[in-house]
Amino acid sequence: MKISILGCGWLGLPLGKYLVEHGHEVKGSTTSETKFPLLQSVGIQPFLLKFSPVVEGEELAEFLQSETLIICIPPRAGKYGEDYHIQQIQSLIPAIKNSSIQSIIYTSSTSVYPDLNREITEEDEVIVSSALIKVEELLKALEVQTTILRCGGLMGVERIGAKYFAGKRINTGQIPVNYIHQDDVIGIISMILDKGFWGETFNVVSPEHPVREAVFLKNCKEYGFDIPIFEEATEAIPFKIISPQKLIEKTGYQFKYANPLDFIYSF
Repeated sequence: MKISILGCGWLGLPLGKYLVEHGHEVKGSTTSETKFPLLQSVGIQPFLLKFSPVVEGEELAEFLQSETLIICIPPRAGKYGEDYHIQQIQSLIPAIKNSSIQSIIYTSSTSVYPDLNREITEEDEVIVSSALIKVEELLKALEVQTTILRCGGLMGVERIGAKYFAGKRINTGQIPVNYIHQDDVIGIISMILDKGFWGETFNVVSPEHPVREAVFLKNCKEYGFDIPIFEEATEAIPFKIISPQKLIEKTGYQFKYANPLDFIYSF
């Protein structure tokens, strides 16, 4: 299969490497020409594309001469504003319409769900003002079969939850986590490509949800981080437990890491 990966960063690069190793022809975009040798070293054909927020790149049409497009560019809010990511995708849509792309995978986020203090499925309400939801709707409106992956907190390699809170005070230790390991995101995308689960929206989260304190304490013990100072919350803290049950039942996918307490990292 010919696959184009928009955004060969933390997820897109190892995903492209995995797909090349499994027999696919992969094109990958980057915003820096200095990354070309890295992409080429793992068998990815590199393309220089920038979104600021309008897409820039002379080879966009060639990049999109594939069967499947995987969009892995993270939304850049902050100083750029909520509309920045929407404008990025809007600028891409005319080129998609004029391309050979037959299917799209878009990596969205579980942040589109409000904290309802209970288990959340794909049927639950979303935050309609979310830029990610607006992008999901833009892509689903295309005459291209599109699957949306709402990913939980992306972990693996150097991304270790406790690292970001080492030695800090934290009052959310008893909140359940919604994490997913990089290896499982790659495995799920590969499965969708191989088996053709198109036109779907899936929550992509490990099925077990230990509390943050348990995960962080294990991280600290294994990797030597300073233990956070866990404080009791003075009031109830809202939370959500994202269910991947639809993904499991519909596709039969078996998680490599069903429990974030078992995640393996390398850094």
